[in-house]
Amino acid sequence: MLDIKWIRENPKLLDAGLAKRNKSPCAAELIALDEKHRAFLTQLQDLQSERNTVAKAFGEAKRKGESSEALGARATEIKQQLSTLEAQSDDAQKELEFLLAITPNLVLDEVPAGAEESDNELMKTWGDIPTFDFEPKRHFDLGEDLGLMDFETAAKMSGSRFVLLRGALAKLERALANFMLDRHIDTYGYEEIQPPVLVKDQAFYGAGLLPKFADNAFQTTENHWLIPTSEVPLSNMVSDSIIDKKDLPLRFVAHTPCFRSEAGAAGRDTRGMIRLHQFNKVELVSITHPDETMAEHERIVSCAESILESLELPYRRMLLCGGDMGIQSEKTYDLEVWLPGEDTYREISSCSTCGDYQARRMKARFREDSVEGKKGKTRFVNTLNGSGLAVGRTLVAILENYQQADGSIRVPEILRPYMGGLEIIQK
Repeated sequence: MLDIKWIRENPKLLDAGLAKRNKSPCAAELIALDEKHRAFLTQLQDLQSERNTVAKAFGEAKRKGESSEALGARATEIKQQLSTLEAQSDDAQKELEFLLAITPNLVLDEVPAGAEESDNELMKTWGDIPTFDFEPKRHFDLGEDLGLMDFETAAKMSGSRFVLLRGALAKLERALANFMLDRHIDTYGYEEIQPPVLVKDQAFYGAGLLPKFADNAFQTTENHWLIPTSEVPLSNMVSDSIIDKKDLPLRFVAHTPCFRSEAGAAGRDTRGMIRLHQFNKVELVSITHPDETMAEHERIVSCAESILESLELPYRRMLLCGGDMGIQSEKTYDLEVWLPGEDTYREISSCSTCGDYQARRMKARFREDSVEGKKGKTRFVNTLNGSGLAVGRTLVAILENYQQADGSIRVPEILRPYMGGLEIIQK
């Protein structure tokens, strides 16, 4: 969430940032709502002051035996006016808070303007595109031919956009998750967390998913939300707290199931594992000092890239344009892995810095160093997140890049210790 005081002082900067996202300007509307709300607060303060004066005069008149009828009438009138003004003030505040909650984060200067994926900028490519002396198959054909990827049985139980993995493919997905966790914990120093996958409204709001993205999430009858990514509980670990500066950065990693309704995805990726309602992901979250955020962003994306490089999967890094970024992000890199069966790159990781956008919503602060014996001032932390990686999509990439002419799958060398030494997955 953006600071309304900053918006009052920088309306042109806000609208310029929205233009880079291909969004309409809204600074004037926000400022007008803020002025309306503050006017109500001023009127309330004036009436409350008058109420106290009238009450004092009423008591004095009673004590002296003087007429207090007019004062009593005015006290009743003030009470009614206060009730009306409080309701109006509450309505104005809710309207302002709602608009602030759906206003996207400012984008950084280096983020390109644009409306969609075609406006993103290529930053680098890594790895050689594999060549085959046969027509490469798509992952779902490979998995079904092996008898280890079952969409039909999953659909009987759960409907479309679910999958059931069996045997060696189930083990391969587990091996991938364990490899990713080991790399991020042992090499990069992330702390492993096993968070809840059901969270309350406030956690969803704090991560920036409410109210704008409610339609793309699953909600239980007990008013919990199924997480679309463990970024939600990991970032909320610091909500309503003040962290010592010396403890920053905090780095968390989690492997969880994730759930998305895929609203608006009708007709897209209806076959296979690219776009499921339930999938597994290893997520990275960093909580940083604002001065360290940009370096941390480069670090988090390099951690994700190291997984792809160790698996020898060709990929490219894209800098997203303003219109293709999430509402919370001020800068996002997407990593896209090469899929031979589709003859294209597909997103496998998204690494974003959110500045203090989420921290304001979560009331997550840190305390600066003490000065001359006085406690340091508190400031909002910065939050970052990145997929390290989407496990199911990594499985897809391995199936397609490591497929053999006979339909078997060669297991990447680095995963073989996690697979009990298995080198080939075959019927």
